[in-house]
Amino acid sequence: MLLILLNAASAVDFGQVAEKLLNWGMETGKNILAAIVIYIVGRFIIRQIMKLVSKILVKRDFEVSVQTFLKSLLSILLNLVLAFAIISKLGVETTSLAALLASAGVAIGMALSGNLSNFAGGLVILVFKPFKVGDFIDTTNNEVSGTVKEIQIFHTILTTVDNRLIYVPNGTLSSNAIVNYSRQEMRRAEWVFGVEYGMDFERVKAVIDRLIAADSRILKEPAPMVALSSLSASSVDIKVRAWTKVADYWDVYFDFNKAVYETFNKEGIGFPFPQLTVHQAKD
Repeated sequence: MLLILLNAASAVDFGQVAEKLLNWGMETGKNILAAIVIYIVGRFIIRQIMKLVSKILVKRDFEVSVQTFLKSLLSILLNLVLAFAIISKLGVETTSLAALLASAGVAIGMALSGNLSNFAGGLVILVFKPFKVGDFIDTTNNEVSGTVKEIQIFHTILTTVDNRLIYVPNGTLSSNAIVNYSRQEMRRAEWVFGVEYGMDFERVKAVIDRLIAADSRILKEPAPMVALSSLSASSVDIKVRAWTKVADYWDVYFDFNKAVYETFNKEGIGFPFPQLTVHQAKD
């Protein structure tokens, strides 16, 4: 038996085996090295293309929301092309790989149906423009509000007033109600001030009118309104409506609250406290 094994071993040309292994190793090494070079060069080219596209979009004065969407989409496509080039260089048959991906496309599409709807929602947002980068919006269904920082292919990034980043799916934004506070130039501020029963309404109204006239940020047109709103259980409620520029809204709102509080105290106009009248029955 040993003699047979020795004869078989001698029949094998170890030199040829070693040469084939060496050739295979060198070819594989060259392919791996070439794939690394392709990756490095490809990433450099992608960065240059993205910079060039960014300059063109800025030069052509595209909206920031359109710029962020197109750059995000282009980046994904270019990286996919680079990935296919690297895979092809490593010796993987891209034709069969493409066929495999196509056959799995239905399953992947079903699994990623939410992302596909988000992509479609991003296109709807770009075409119909319910908002753009820089607008302050409120998503009524999600109870999320903030300034639009970026519109990507799947999500819109909002910056909240306390500087948090919120990623809202584009599908949700395109299919639900959105309040855009930045689209109009003016915004109406509204206050309700409660005063004690027995106060002269015309006197209170004159004080409020004086405060409105003293604030240059409150617009004269449309004209402000001061009216007796309701007779509540413990107060006479006075409603005030005034228009400001969108950029001045919150400053005017808080400053006017402070001005009314300080002035009412100086003028002797009392703010009511909740009251409860108790009647005691006689025996």
